[in-house]
Amino acid sequence: MKDLIKRIPVIGPVARSVYRRWLNPPKPFHGSEDYWIARYREGGNSGAGSYNRLAEFKAEVLNDFVAHHHIRDVIEFGCGDGNQLTLASYPSYLGFDVSPHAIEGCARRFARDASKSFMLVRDYTGQTAQLALSLDVIYHLTENEVYETYMRTLFGAARDYVVIYASDKDEAQTAHVRHRQFSRWVYANAPDWRLLRHIPNRYPYTGDNDTGSLADFFIYGSGRLA
Repeated sequence: MKDLIKRIPVIGPVARSVYRRWLNPPKPFHGSEDYWIARYREGGNSGAGSYNRLAEFKAEVLNDFVAHHHIRDVIEFGCGDGNQLTLASYPSYLGFDVSPHAIEGCARRFARDASKSFMLVRDYTGQTAQLALSLDVIYHLTENEVYETYMRTLFGAARDYVVIYASDKDEAQTAHVRHRQFSRWVYANAPDWRLLRHIPNRYPYTGDNDTGSLADFFIYGSGRLA
């Protein structure tokens, strides 16, 4: 059946999506935090955006930014399984996530790298860094209160720069995906921060999450840099 679906020229992508859902029927959604905790506990990964050419594109942009701006330390909210981090060149890195399994996995994966450390979001106590990262996270924050807390934490943890990789529109897509126009939040709630650069995705979404993304890069700078 799988080979037959691949040979259907017009409805192939749709049929493959239906086939995948048939093999792995969706589970009840009980909130964004529970979703990611369960996903990593059951052996899931951070998603297509942290692998292959999408991950390589993100790493290219981020590593160039870190090198060009002489970034000394980086903090990330939503480090996931750490696969994206394997491509990173950061002098010092602190990653946070809601999932104990993700944090434990990252700690094992980078056990020999003293420049990297990991903590649960619930254990965050106000640590800051020159650069704060949010990569493929914001559109997974389906609850307004969770989104609000996340955004305040993200910008509160950054001393000089915030880099967001996400979509920037208001639209509900699936149970665990809710696109948000976060630039409006920044304008209203973080007036001391200004957008320095918008970098469109090299691989825009064309119907396949494995090869394209709705996310772009948005780089913000603190007003104190002016």
